[in-house]
Amino acid sequence: MLEISTWPFSKRRIKMIFITSMICMTMTILWLAMAVSLKINTLSNYLFVAAVLFLTCAILSKNGYPKIARALFLLLFNCSIAFVSSYLGKDASVEFFLIFAIGLPFVFFSFSREKIQIILFCLLPFIFWVLLYFTNFKLFIDIELNNPVKTRNIVYYVSITTTLLFVVIQLIYYSYINSNANKSAHSTKQEAIDASDAKSRFLSTMSHEIRTPLSAVIGLSHILTDNNPRKDQVQNIEALNYSGKILLNLLNNVLDFSKIQSTTIELDNIPVDISEAIKQIKKIHEASCLRKRIVMNLEIDTDIPFVWLDIVRFNQIINNLVTNAIKFTDKGSVTLKITKVNQTKDSLDLLTEIIDTGIGIPEDKHNTIWEAFTQASNTTNRLYGGTGLGLPIVKSIVEAMGSSVLIESEPEKGSRFYFQLNLKLATEQELLKTTYKKEHDFKGKKILLVEDNLINLMVGKQILEKVNLKVEVARDGLTAVNMVKENHFDIVLMDIQMPIMDGYKASKEIRKFNKDIPIFALSASVFLQVKSKIEDCGMNGFIYKPFDPDDLLNQIENAIINR
Repeated sequence: MLEISTWPFSKRRIKMIFITSMICMTMTILWLAMAVSLKINTLSNYLFVAAVLFLTCAILSKNGYPKIARALFLLLFNCSIAFVSSYLGKDASVEFFLIFAIGLPFVFFSFSREKIQIILFCLLPFIFWVLLYFTNFKLFIDIELNNPVKTRNIVYYVSITTTLLFVVIQLIYYSYINSNANKSAHSTKQEAIDASDAKSRFLSTMSHEIRTPLSAVIGLSHILTDNNPRKDQVQNIEALNYSGKILLNLLNNVLDFSKIQSTTIELDNIPVDISEAIKQIKKIHEASCLRKRIVMNLEIDTDIPFVWLDIVRFNQIINNLVTNAIKFTDKGSVTLKITKVNQTKDSLDLLTEIIDTGIGIPEDKHNTIWEAFTQASNTTNRLYGGTGLGLPIVKSIVEAMGSSVLIESEPEKGSRFYFQLNLKLATEQELLKTTYKKEHDFKGKKILLVEDNLINLMVGKQILEKVNLKVEVARDGLTAVNMVKENHFDIVLMDIQMPIMDGYKASKEIRKFNKDIPIFALSASVFLQVKSKIEDCGMNGFIYKPFDPDDLLNQIENAIINR
């Protein structure tokens, strides 16, 4: 091979080299005919050789040597213009072809990979123009024509006309390829949007389908716990509740990863007592440690003051890191350590560490573990399972909190994940406002629960009836519309995905004859598209599944009071 290229030429660029070479060969032949008719023998001989070389460039481009073809073409084109200009003199204005030569490198070379070649070949026409000017157009040859006035007059009009034609063709071509590029970019963008929308619809549907039965699992386990179970049932109920939370955490990781790809993480900081909030972490994970016969240690400074923190996201970080640590530790211990590092009048630095005595991570994998769907090795995935999403989500959340998560680990010596957050201090009064638990009594109030899942209906009814709400149920949107027409309800809880008529359409129908009744979506989806559709169809808000009973009751009370 005469040429080895590290990247493939596009078909468009090869085609452009070929077409331009053939056009220049044709134009050279026309100029050759003009030179023969004017009996300019030396110029005729040169133009014949140039025509053959332009044909050679076209052949090379078609036969796998575009790199050689374009370099030869550009040198030949510039030299030909300079030679003909030297032969015919300044009055013939052949040098104006150099204007066309300036734009050719942008077509023949890749702007992203070959900037230097573009600059060099754009400078070449300028260099020839300067040399022609300073040599009084006698750069290559100094000869007196037989009839210089007649010859130069004829050539002048041909030169100007041809140059203008070439430049116009060049501009039209640039406009054409830019138009195609814009169409292609628009088409690619639309395809990406469509693919993203399809992914969101799929994840929204999967979220709903998984969260709906999961809501029943977690809700029933809470109800069973509140109904004074026998001692021999307590462990089974706790295992059921724990399994539901683990599954919910896994689902949240998948959905969070999807959201993190397209949007930034929004934090919801509230006043928090770190010591109390973290105690739940040990309860959740202690059972797993006992099954593996490893120790779960919790070390928290006793004098950590109240702080402003997105406790849900913070717990998500801790849960993911602790779950990972337990998964990869078969003996020894897993330690969650939270330490107050520095404290000022208004803020403090909180150091959080998760330390284990597990299998550890090789140093060359310390960076790759933060990539989505990646684990330290294929063997790790086969032995321990997992999605590979926990750590990327941890990294994204910690960075959203203004810090970075670091790692110290060696194979067979365990791992230490740690990060430090700067948190604003909160007062006890601010904390009490968020932790105050309302006592609800909705005696005399009537609610319509629209839900197609029988288990979720049962769970929802039990939670709502405990606070003296009179609950009526509908299994689909159409039934709900008819019931609201015929009865008075103080509020409607509307599932979104149902048979016969979904929650969106049902809400629109209700709004046609009742503008005041509060309608809240019971949504298992966390996507912005769903939130937008909820607002568009006239609903007043949404409550996530699986829902927190206190949050559900607070929203119901606020809606009834505001009405």
